[in-house]
Amino acid sequence: MGAFFAAATGFPTVVFTAALTVVVLFWLLVALGAADAHGHAHVHLNSRAHGDGWGLGGVPVTLAFSLFVAVGWLISYCASVLLVPSGPVGVLVGAAVLIATVYVSWRAIKLFVRPLYRLFPDEHGPSRLDFVGLTCTIRTGRVDAGFGQAEVRSADGSAAVVQVRQPAGDLAQGVLASGSTGLLYAYDETGEFFWVAPYDSALDPRTGPGTTG
Repeated sequence: MGAFFAAATGFPTVVFTAALTVVVLFWLLVALGAADAHGHAHVHLNSRAHGDGWGLGGVPVTLAFSLFVAVGWLISYCASVLLVPSGPVGVLVGAAVLIATVYVSWRAIKLFVRPLYRLFPDEHGPSRLDFVGLTCTIRTGRVDAGFGQAEVRSADGSAAVVQVRQPAGDLAQGVLASGSTGLLYAYDETGEFFWVAPYDSALDPRTGPGTTG
């Protein structure tokens, strides 16, 4: 057991050991629900590995990285035990092993992810622009030109808290306070917030008094 820990914490395996520790902790958080494996909250597991030139496109970045680290750790551990001597020469050999391990792991992962591509259909998540035109519930005590938050539900039923602003000229039309309903009518990409106005259901052609069943 002592030899195992010595090899796992020695150079170059220690580089992959540290990365593997992070990967294991990440998947533990996913299993416990502290991280969202479906990309709706904290962790975007379903974001794609970009760059077809790297050969890792089509599968989630976190999955590709986890496989890369696991394969790299196994290769570097075996190489450290069999090839890396102690002393100054071992540092040079270890550096060569590290470079070779990165390359071999990358080549191996390219082969692993190809059959996995069909398991991850190319579906794009909801865009913030999809919220424009939806009603929201104000969650702050006030909304003005520089402050405000609201909760909005997308078409799939998921909820999100977004930044909202109300132009100073629109304050006369109605004050938005906590619990009131607003209408998201535009999105400011620079400020990353929505312009919101007080919502009047009587003016909505879908729910107004003129609606027929």
